[in-house]
Amino acid sequence: MPARTGAQHLIDALSANGVERIFGVPGESYLAALDALVEVDIPFIQCRHEAGAANMAEAHGKLTGRPGVCFVTRGPGATQAAVGVHTAQQDSTPMLLLVGQVRREDEGREAFQELDYAHAFAGIAKAAFEIRDPARVPEQIMRAYALAMNGRPGPVVVGLPEDMLTEVAEAPAARTLQAARCELSAGTAAEIAEAVDGAERPILLVGGPGWDAASRADIAAFAEAASCPVVTSFRAKHLIENHHSHYAGEAGIGANPALVAALRESDLILAIGPRLGEMTTQSYDLFDTPDGIADRLIHIHSGGEELGRVYRPHLAVTAIAGSAMSAIAAAATPSRAASRKSWVAERRVAYEAWSTPVEVSGAVNPSQIWSEVAERYGDTAILTNGAGNFAAWLHRFHQHRCYPSQLAPTSGAMGYGLPAAIAAKLHHPDRPVICAAGDGDFLMSLPELATAVQHRANIVVAVFDNGAYGTIRMHQERAYPGRVSGTQLSNPDFKRMAESFGAAGFFVDRTEDFMPALDAALNVGRPAVIHVKQSLADIAPGKRMAV
Repeated sequence: MPARTGAQHLIDALSANGVERIFGVPGESYLAALDALVEVDIPFIQCRHEAGAANMAEAHGKLTGRPGVCFVTRGPGATQAAVGVHTAQQDSTPMLLLVGQVRREDEGREAFQELDYAHAFAGIAKAAFEIRDPARVPEQIMRAYALAMNGRPGPVVVGLPEDMLTEVAEAPAARTLQAARCELSAGTAAEIAEAVDGAERPILLVGGPGWDAASRADIAAFAEAASCPVVTSFRAKHLIENHHSHYAGEAGIGANPALVAALRESDLILAIGPRLGEMTTQSYDLFDTPDGIADRLIHIHSGGEELGRVYRPHLAVTAIAGSAMSAIAAAATPSRAASRKSWVAERRVAYEAWSTPVEVSGAVNPSQIWSEVAERYGDTAILTNGAGNFAAWLHRFHQHRCYPSQLAPTSGAMGYGLPAAIAAKLHHPDRPVICAAGDGDFLMSLPELATAVQHRANIVVAVFDNGAYGTIRMHQERAYPGRVSGTQLSNPDFKRMAESFGAAGFFVDRTEDFMPALDAALNVGRPAVIHVKQSLADIAPGKRMAV
């Protein structure tokens, strides 16, 4: 067995598991790990804030299905990375947050920047523990990978005492951990396919983790064979080509009322992958809990704890979403598909009406912009966003055509879009990556624009500037009309700001000027920001605000 420092065993274990890059902010608590990185070919993407680094790791995990890796230092570094951990937990994304810790002999004294990680992350991570023995580093990193990947995926926080990283010990060489298999039996797949065929108004509801290009194709194949409309859960639109004849829309924030009615009218909902959380179920009001859908719900999820968590299913199955979909598609022998053609067609007509651009009062129409972006770049582009009313325009009117093409936090975390775009561009350098951001949202992760410039991640950020925390302002106007408080924003010139970072800057205040600016930004050879000046009156699709 090789005698290595704890840090060397750690980096060897990450290398053995195929880590492509590490995102982080350097800290003295894990200098030994940074030193060990010199020996291997794993790029370290030095970020400007721990939240940005954690969000990049989370986005990488979404794209690859393997844990994204983030290094931060103890105390403030760990707490500032917590937002990315929370997003990974709510989005069921595999992720490792590796955190420096005080020396073992000083633990419990409230030493400088000391933090009890198991306690601090108990409610927002899938697991949190420390590695105290350098000889057990390969074993414990294997454990971290298993926890992050198996069952419902999620983030795992691993504390690394500073002196453990420098101590020398013998340990067996690390090996690659493969995710555990969790598949449907042939009999169960046939039973589910028969149930769909026996229904008059079935709906296939897909979302969550565990998909790939092949199983995504099986969604469309099964929908066509079974004559069943497909609905995607909150922020999972890219799981089917949005122009597909059987796609009926997204069950998320501000969902199409016709889609909500169809979900209530359906006599069988086959939910593969989604958690049936608050956003997908319209704040849990879509069906009565827990039994309002009990006789017509088949729920498949990789985490058994999610089955029956809110709604009691008629049939519950623990399985990875993609493999389950493929098995059901292979088992399909529909005999009543023709009788459901009108059910599918009506859902499609309703979706097309809902996704058609709408009129606005200002000179910038985001519904037209995102529709045009999809027409020109939808076959290759990856779209990212954080949180805010600006995202409602993107999710309703942009038509996803390829996979993966959507990185968005179901946790509703602001500041996610820019770091996610950087991670996406580093992983897919040949694809256009476009981040949609609001003015408040963008300024929460602005320092990472320097990271994009440094690492030549040539993304485009479209900043929709309406001078307000728009979502909160909308709720404020509804609950306390005419009493604006705490939601106004005074913003910089985002074009000039981008140029000061070494990025390209553009300014747009008319719809017709956006696509020429985007074309130029995607071809400028460096990161770019498009400052889009938008009227606050157009707060969200279908909503107007007096300003």
